[in-house]
Amino acid sequence: MKEQEREELHRTIWAIANDLRGAVDGWDFKQYVLGMLFYRYISENLASYVNRGEWDAGNKSFEYAKLSDREAESARRDLVSVKGFFIFPSQLFSNVREKAAKDENLNETLSGVFRAIEDSARGTESESDFAGLFDDIDVNSKKLGATVEQRNDRLVKLMNGVGEMKLGDYKDNTIDAFGDAYEFLMGMYASNAGKSGGEFFTPQEVSELLTRLAVGDKKEVNKVYDPACGSGSLLLKAAKVLGKEHVRLGFFGQEINITTYNLCRINMFLHDIDYDKFDIALGDTLTTPQHWDDQPFEVIVSNPPYSIRWEGDADATLINDPRFSPAGVLAPKSKADLAFIMHSLAFLATNGTAAIVCFPGIMYRGGAERKIRQYLVDNNYVDAVIQLPDNLFFGTSIATCIMVMKKGKRDNAVLFVDASEECVKVTNNNKLTEANIKSILALVAERKEKVEHRSRLVHRDEIAENDFNLSVSTYVEQKDTREKVDIVKLEAELKEIVERETKLRAAIDKIVAELR
Repeated sequence: MKEQEREELHRTIWAIANDLRGAVDGWDFKQYVLGMLFYRYISENLASYVNRGEWDAGNKSFEYAKLSDREAESARRDLVSVKGFFIFPSQLFSNVREKAAKDENLNETLSGVFRAIEDSARGTESESDFAGLFDDIDVNSKKLGATVEQRNDRLVKLMNGVGEMKLGDYKDNTIDAFGDAYEFLMGMYASNAGKSGGEFFTPQEVSELLTRLAVGDKKEVNKVYDPACGSGSLLLKAAKVLGKEHVRLGFFGQEINITTYNLCRINMFLHDIDYDKFDIALGDTLTTPQHWDDQPFEVIVSNPPYSIRWEGDADATLINDPRFSPAGVLAPKSKADLAFIMHSLAFLATNGTAAIVCFPGIMYRGGAERKIRQYLVDNNYVDAVIQLPDNLFFGTSIATCIMVMKKGKRDNAVLFVDASEECVKVTNNNKLTEANIKSILALVAERKEKVEHRSRLVHRDEIAENDFNLSVSTYVEQKDTREKVDIVKLEAELKEIVERETKLRAAIDKIVAELR
């Protein structure tokens, strides 16, 4: 999309959101906006696919949206096989929207359409990708209005707002616009929702840095994985960086929050990732991992929740879990951060790279966390630790860091990078620019012994001497930005001030004596 078109789209989305979210909290209401955007997308995606097939066969006047449901029924099996779902012409977004203002039962109409779309995948390979996708779009919720009439009035506004978004003519298949609309909406709501929304969303610039760290100079990888995938922004950044066709076996992720899990699957579709190219699972990654049969993964990117509680040693079976047992100790029950690190390492391919955002405390705290760090360093899995600026993320101002892990390193050292100044200030937050990202990536790629105040390659023995502390500030000396003071000059100035004060005091004393 051209920048001008993108800006216009963003203005339209902002206007729709402001118009619709009066009585409904912004973060809660986003699921209605995103859900309707998804409904429009799959309607146009399916119609476009059928239309192109007919046009290519010479039937230039064909329009799927104008067929009767009975005529369309014959194509159901083939469409479910290829697209993963089926929608009758009467149920397409455009046709439902056309009648919405006069439909006194619009809420029931939409509920029936959503149920029918999910049911169309039942018993097929795509069932798990569509099951419950519309659960969070409760068209009968009192959040939309106290009466059916009020709810339907809002639904009409919602359909019209989403329908008027300039997302390109589906005949031209400009799918990127849908993905862009999703990302803008998520960012907009996350920035206004504090932790309740921000915890589900990694800013695009951080996603870009993480992904490029994990992809490196590869042009193609087997699979991309995120063990705490949220709304899927990190997985899809890999699709953007590499091109989705260069992720041969697809995108894998797990998410514990059901609303966010649904958003992630919707996000996959909105970015034109076919149902057979992604596998997003619901559940607790640490205690019930769902991708044992799919690992190892060549690229792992993640921004797991910071310092959350987990079962830890309260579950006696976890110390024997092959993901955690190699370290001989479990991450503390009150701080699961290093459990995510160990899980990711276990699922990492020997030729792969994992880039994970970390809470800074895990780099220096003692106890079990120190023992896990020792295991990681002794086995030469830590490739780099990068200190990020503070205030980069929605809902938290802490200065996080990134741990980069590899199983096939060429040296027995860890690169420490101080990128705490690599940012620009935008309103209340800091932001990574393209230049900042390139600067950090260059330091990682060059892997020099020392770049003053910026990076340092530290061998295992020195890390051991520092009790396996992996904080960047332990190894990279920060630049002293304090003003330099010329002591000789300062002493001369002070002497002059004292002399002047003495003369002034004498003059005052003389005046006082005369007045007496």
